[in-house]
Amino acid sequence: MAAAQTFRVLPGFRLTLGYTLAYLSLIVLLPLATVFLKTASLSAAEFWNVISAPRVVASYKLSFGVSLAAAAINAVFGLMLAWSLVRYGFPGKRFVDALIDLPFALPTAVAGIALTALYAKNGWIGQYLDPLGIQVAFKPLGVLVALVFIGLPFVVRTVQPILEDLDTELEDAAASLGAGRWQIFRHVILPVLLPALLTGFALAFARAVGEYGSVIFIAGNIPMVSEITPLMIITKLEQYDYAGATAIAVVMLVLSFLLLLLINGLQAWTARRTGRDR
Repeated sequence: MAAAQTFRVLPGFRLTLGYTLAYLSLIVLLPLATVFLKTASLSAAEFWNVISAPRVVASYKLSFGVSLAAAAINAVFGLMLAWSLVRYGFPGKRFVDALIDLPFALPTAVAGIALTALYAKNGWIGQYLDPLGIQVAFKPLGVLVALVFIGLPFVVRTVQPILEDLDTELEDAAASLGAGRWQIFRHVILPVLLPALLTGFALAFARAVGEYGSVIFIAGNIPMVSEITPLMIITKLEQYDYAGATAIAVVMLVLSFLLLLLINGLQAWTARRTGRDR
C-alpha cells in the first residue's frame, strides 16, 4: 500500500529554504557584511586608533558592563515577578501583568525623559536620593536604571510560560520527602527554569547593549563617564566619519556575538544536563 502523502501548509522544502535564505540575507547578512566592507577602507593602524581611543574604550566598558549588570538584575527580579504572577493571586494582578509589556510599546525617548524627570536632583525620587549622596541621573547608575527598565519584560515573558507549565506535583513530592523550600527550588524548580532564564538574560543583554533612546537623556553623555558606545557611533556619523563609525560598530558586533555565543552555549549545556533538549 502506498504511503499516505503528508500534507504541508508551506510549499516544498527547496522553495521555502530559498525564500528563507534570501530573506535572511537581505535583512541580516547584507547589512552586516556592509559594515565589515566599509571598515575595510581603513588600514590596520587607522582601525586600531579608532577602536582603542580612550573615550571609545570607556564607552565599551560602560555599555557592556552595565548591560551585563542590568541583565543579571532582571534575571533575578524578573524571575521573582514571573513567579508572583503565576503562583499567586492578588488585587490588580491583570493590571500588573499588562504593565510589564509597557517598555515594549513605550517609545524609548519617552522612557528616557520620564526616568530623567524621576531621578534628577529635583525629581520625585531624586530629591530624596541626592541628600544621601546617591546620584542617578547623568551618572552610570542612571544608565543601569534605564537598561533595567527596558530589559525586564524579556525575562518575565520568557520565564512565565515555563512556570505556567511546571507541574507542581514534583514540588509536592519533594516536600513529602522532607525537602525544604530552598532545596525544592534549587533541585526541582531551578533546573527546569534555567534554560529559559538564560534565554531571557541573553535577550535582555542584547537589547541593553544596543539601547540608545532611553539612555541618552538620563546618562548625561559626559565623556569618559556616561557615554555609551551607540552614542560614540552617532557622534562619528555626525562628523561624517563613516569608516570610524563602522569600525566601532564592528567591535561592538563581534563582542556582542561572542557574549551571546557564550550564553547560548551555557544554555545548551544546561538543557543537555537537565534533559530539556530531548
